[in-house]
Amino acid sequence: MFIAGKKGIKRDGAARLLMTGYGGFDLPMLSEWNPEYAWWMEQGGFFALPNLRGGNEYGEAWHKAAMFENKQNVFDDFTGAAEYLIANQYTSPQHFAIRGRSNGGLLTGAAMTQRPDLFGAIWCGYPLLDMLRYQRFEFGRLWTTEYGNAENPKDFAYIVKYSPYQNVKKGTQYPAIMFFTGDNDTRVDPMNARKMTALMQASAGGDRPILLHYSIKGGHSAGVSMTQLVDDYADEMAFLWNETSGK
Repeated sequence: MFIAGKKGIKRDGAARLLMTGYGGFDLPMLSEWNPEYAWWMEQGGFFALPNLRGGNEYGEAWHKAAMFENKQNVFDDFTGAAEYLIANQYTSPQHFAIRGRSNGGLLTGAAMTQRPDLFGAIWCGYPLLDMLRYQRFEFGRLWTTEYGNAENPKDFAYIVKYSPYQNVKKGTQYPAIMFFTGDNDTRVDPMNARKMTALMQASAGGDRPILLHYSIKGGHSAGVSMTQLVDDYADEMAFLWNETSGK
């Protein structure tokens, strides 16, 4: 796990921390320049990037370790990293923000439904959330070679256990959440974020905000103007920073 922050930040559990990840499709997540993460650290927060199974940080075996029936491994890696950061006082749950998009949106969706106690705020971008039906929409049929297909009884048995939409529990104290998508996402159908927002708003037992940031122009990852991109980044960072104040 890469951990970064300004020199001299105290490790007393009081600092905000932003963690991100992906964990899938043989894609490595390595340390690199990113204006959002740089802004976060400039404000005095820590940033963390764990190496998660499902990527290619350690070769194809590392990728296969989070495919099909092994998908839960990537969620366990992510929450294990969170537990380490809390135990070592880089932050505490009320100051802990996480973000992920696309397959990383599935990652944060699983984090919010499996371990909501670990986090203060979540940004869930262009996410896959209803894993029982994802294969019926947009590019979903192409991803059955990574996740499996819930229309197959064997695959259904393991997918239903982690699919975020099917694992929302009424009355749970969920952290602050911003779902983020747009009408022109032609890869991951925006119905995932829309229906998950409605279900979470109806089910949450706390008073933290659960929002849907929805653009009629935005696509899956590109195609908006630089002005719109900056506005989107600002909305995301402002939400995560504000909702991890601990107040």
